[in-house]
Amino acid sequence: MPSWIGYQWLSTHYGVEPVQPFRIDSQLARTRRTERIDGLTHECYPAHFKPADTFAGHMAFALKREGVHLEFLARLFKVLPEDEISAWINAEPSGQYARRAGFFYEWLTRRQLTFKGVNVGNYINALDETRYLTAMKPDNISRWRVRDNLPGTRDYCPLVHRTDRVRAAEDYDCRRLLHELEVEYGEDLLMRSAVWLTIKESLASFEIEHEGKQVDRVKRFAAVMEKRCGYYPSPLDEAVLTELQSEILGQKATRYGLRKSPVFVGEADSTFMSVVHYIAPHWNDTASMLSGLRSFEQRTLCKPSLVRAAVLSFGFVYIHPMADGNGRISRFLINDVLRRDGAIPAPFILPISAAITSTAVHRRGYDQVLEIFSKPLMRRYQDQYRFGPERIAEDGIRYNLDFDAYEDARAAWRYLDLTEHVEYLAHVIHLTIHQEMRREASTLRSLHAARSQIKEVIEGPDADIDRIIRSVRDNNGQLSNKLCKEFPLLDNPKTSSEIIRIVQAMFCSPAHDTSGTARLSG
Repeated sequence: MPSWIGYQWLSTHYGVEPVQPFRIDSQLARTRRTERIDGLTHECYPAHFKPADTFAGHMAFALKREGVHLEFLARLFKVLPEDEISAWINAEPSGQYARRAGFFYEWLTRRQLTFKGVNVGNYINALDETRYLTAMKPDNISRWRVRDNLPGTRDYCPLVHRTDRVRAAEDYDCRRLLHELEVEYGEDLLMRSAVWLTIKESLASFEIEHEGKQVDRVKRFAAVMEKRCGYYPSPLDEAVLTELQSEILGQKATRYGLRKSPVFVGEADSTFMSVVHYIAPHWNDTASMLSGLRSFEQRTLCKPSLVRAAVLSFGFVYIHPMADGNGRISRFLINDVLRRDGAIPAPFILPISAAITSTAVHRRGYDQVLEIFSKPLMRRYQDQYRFGPERIAEDGIRYNLDFDAYEDARAAWRYLDLTEHVEYLAHVIHLTIHQEMRREASTLRSLHAARSQIKEVIEGPDADIDRIIRSVRDNNGQLSNKLCKEFPLLDNPKTSSEIIRIVQAMFCSPAHDTSGTARLSG
């Protein structure tokens, strides 16, 4: 058995286990070494690193060497005898780890310890800003002489570890890369491609949700993306979300506003039984969690836009606050944050959904990043839900899901680790700009060039010429009989051969192949 120290010792000693694994765990060994496996770090320390086998000893070690795990601390402080932390704080009133532990205890539990406060010493940060995304303007808590630089509130505070890939995402310059595309393809061409990319994003968004692509629904979502990205000062206000939802769903939806009923994400298996992949927080908690996500958005202003966009989008998905339209709103939030932060200029919409659905591998990647949180959550509570008699909720929704662990799971929902979600979105945005947007701009350039050359062979309006080009592309380099009957000029072998040559030269040449992409560094 490993000789655990730090968080794992505390977990074993107090019988507290988080849903989300410790990103760093520590144990005693003969030699000092570090192993990194599947995003987790396993530290081994020789015997002289061993702390005293007390709450104070192992908590100080954890805060110093393993970082902050808010979900675990919230669970631990629920069962920790108050005299154990009070004794430590009163014995070391100016100790930085004792002060941080006292601050986190009161912040997470809303209970005040028997402690008269710290009178001396410099202020210290609650979170190490070199290791975590933190608030732009921290609040000084004089009682502990701690700077509260947590990015959210006690009702909802996602954390992002500044891994090498997150740091690369922080430095990712969308505006510069779009400018380089503009230089390469021209402003007019890139602006024309932006129109189609907005529609493409809408189409792909429905594909992610495995929903039909009815024209009206696609047009509505595309219109919202075009008109509303960057429009609202605070897109997570409840009234704004309801307005967005109404515009996205149209006037014939059965439900609007925040949900007042349970919701799960799942599917039916071969026996037509529901398989549950994720259960969302209790509806009575959605308003406070949304408020915390709004606070995150405000407290991290001027922090890297791509990181903020990932947290707002995935945070919204996991809260799942609306009666309908959660997935589309979450993907709207990505472009909205990037637009409001000035990371992408109007009228560009990054077709994130198109990149996600471009291949089966990319589509599976989206599911896998959601499972980073949903899988351990459902493993923990696999025996805590069931389907019973159907009832009608306050919002009129009929449901039959019973979940017994809303209270126990609350700490996991409130204190999400969204590090891998940031890394994932950075990769998808890289694919979007270097593959989807480049491909569309290249296609438009080839279309314009082919149209111009074909007009040297035959005359006709752009719409007719484009139909001819599309016919050659869609029919393996041949003109359809239907089109030849409609345009008798195409029956001339010399004319048709020249048109086919032009189209193939424009669209089948290596210069038009934009399938290759570079990888995001880090």
